[in-house]
Amino acid sequence: MARQNAQKSQPNPAPKAAPERTEDKKPAVPVSAPTRSAAPTQEQIARRAYEIFQARGGTHGSPEQDWHQAERELRLGRQ
Repeated sequence: MARQNAQKSQPNPAPKAAPERTEDKKPAVPVSAPTRSAAPTQEQIARRAYEIFQARGGTHGSPEQDWHQAERELRLGRQ
């Protein structure tokens, strides 16, 4: 009887899962396209404001309005 107790069948271990392939994994942080709301640099704004000034024929106007218009256009991705 001692031999019967010693030979108890042990449950089969759970089958090992195949290791995950790195190609199947999604990145922890999603990679996103550049957003349109990214703040343009002052140099970009100044360049666009100057283009607006030139398009107006170089006549006097409001540099502040040109600046704000340029900033809005660049934030929206328009030119």
